[in-house]
Amino acid sequence: MRQTILICALLGSALTLAACGARDSAQEAKAMKAVNAIDETNLSDIMLTVSDPKEAVKYFERASTESPDRIDLKRGLAKSLVRAKSHERAITVWQEVLAMPGAGDADRVGLADAQIRSNDWAAAKATLATVPPTYETYDRYRLEAMVADSQKEWKKADSFYDTAVSLTTRPAGVLNNWGFSKLTRGDGKAAEKLFAEALTYNPSSFTTKNNLVLARAAQRKYDMPVIDMTQTERAQLLYTAALSAIKQGDVNTGRSLLQEAVDTNPQYFEEAARALAALDANKVKS
Repeated sequence: MRQTILICALLGSALTLAACGARDSAQEAKAMKAVNAIDETNLSDIMLTVSDPKEAVKYFERASTESPDRIDLKRGLAKSLVRAKSHERAITVWQEVLAMPGAGDADRVGLADAQIRSNDWAAAKATLATVPPTYETYDRYRLEAMVADSQKEWKKADSFYDTAVSLTTRPAGVLNNWGFSKLTRGDGKAAEKLFAEALTYNPSSFTTKNNLVLARAAQRKYDMPVIDMTQTERAQLLYTAALSAIKQGDVNTGRSLLQEAVDTNPQYFEEAARALAALDANKVKS
């Protein structure tokens, strides 16, 4: 009898341990799943920022195929395709995202961005029209401004640009776009002001520096602005000012600027030297 009780006790202990073991294994599996999810989220964030765009596309293609119900992975694929400049494919993937449960206004803005990048302005306008006015974000108003610009709705564009600037702590890009919009309208003074402001947020942007010189040249202000620039950048900016001067009929000023560009560049400046030679040859002929 005592032996039977002992065996039952041992069996009971074994069953209890087995149950505990099963419970522990389940908890471990659950914990590991949570850790893997966190690691995967971190990896997705990395892929969307510092990773090579093509590698990011491969990662999200594989991940979204393995987990087709995860909208975050499909979003990652759409964003990576935009970074990789595969805009037509990005449009298709964004449309797939919008058909999934959990899609929202940010995804519609993502689709509009891809449509603009593929030069489908009408589609982008239609997509943005589906975003409610209560959804107020920098990206939304930046795109609204660009669409208004494309249709020469200047008052709307200015309003949208102004709103976009107020919704970000890094407005350099949108200020540059706004400045270029002003420049294309022939308002060099306003463009100059916006480019100068953009450089206070991103002083290393050569595109903005070049646009600033173009805005000043449109007002026949050909001297270099007081901004940080390397010797090579200065030569390039002088070249930009020179071409603008020549285009506006200020040929002698353009010639002087070309010569200064050639003298300033630390290496042989072929384009400026060729333009200067062409001017000199034309002067001899005339």
